[in-house]
Amino acid sequence: MSPTQMMSDLPENYEGHPALKFLLDVPVDWYDTKVLNAEIGEYITMVRKDKNSEDWYLGSLTNEKARDFKIKLSFLDPDKKYLAEIYADGADAHWESNPTAIKITKKIVEADTEMSLNLAAGGGQSIRFSPVE
Repeated sequence: MSPTQMMSDLPENYEGHPALKFLLDVPVDWYDTKVLNAEIGEYITMVRKDKNSEDWYLGSLTNEKARDFKIKLSFLDPDKKYLAEIYADGADAHWESNPTAIKITKKIVEADTEMSLNLAAGGGQSIRFSPVE
């Protein structure tokens, strides 16, 4: 694994995009990695715990087929509440016709929370989970 984070385009092409914050926040050193669901060539959802904080990062993506998943947050510490910063496909997102549609929301979650992930065709979702004091 590379210790350098990568963007799939020129960094200046991300300027002004609301999801740039997530790309800047994602660490490069991980303490733990868990695959929550996956089918080769179809989809994957995984979480990683930052090596230098209590934050977890979720990434989920799908092929050309839109998908809905229910994800249990049992990987989180059961004694803590977390702020979930959710970067999800917009309602009209599609890999061919509208690949940049995004909806960014926040909510408080716990280890017993079950989240719904709604992935557009060719889309995905990222979430940062940070403990709330």
